[in-house]
Amino acid sequence: NSYLAFLRGINLGRRRVKMAALRDLFEQLNFKDVATFIASGNVLFAARPGEEQQLRTRIEVHLRAGLGYDVDVFLRTTTEVTAMAQAEPFSDLKLDRSGGRIYVVMLHATLTKSTQRQVLACQTPVDHLRFIGRELYWHCQIRSSESTLWTSPQMRALKLPATTMRNMTTINHLHALCEARATRS
Repeated sequence: NSYLAFLRGINLGRRRVKMAALRDLFEQLNFKDVATFIASGNVLFAARPGEEQQLRTRIEVHLRAGLGYDVDVFLRTTTEVTAMAQAEPFSDLKLDRSGGRIYVVMLHATLTKSTQRQVLACQTPVDHLRFIGRELYWHCQIRSSESTLWTSPQMRALKLPATTMRNMTTINHLHALCEARATRS
């Protein structure tokens, strides 16, 4: 099976790692066809199918030993990455594609319906949110750095579990990379 590991907080602050070193760490786990995409912790690899939680734990333990700090790993199959790339969570809003960007916030597990409702209640006139499975899609109509969505007292009070976020451009590039690999196989 082919997987994508989305690593949280890579190459931010003091958590720096060269992509060649990151590939080496994944290859030490006997994964095949390891490739990285941009220096923000996106690793494509092939591994025997198995229980996602066990695979994720194995990677996190190995990265902790190799890097000297904890790294949250969000695993997705290439099928799940395809679904992310093809999702149209805001089709009901008829948004102007040129106005803003779409981001995918990944979670380890689907949030409860109650928690999802609380998250959706944090939307602002410029921050639109939609859940699809364990992904939260965010359409930000202003610069993401100017948004107060994630720092609002209402959102902070939710104490959400760890997440990692990628913009839709990155998701589309990763999807294309997965597709290219699939055609070569």
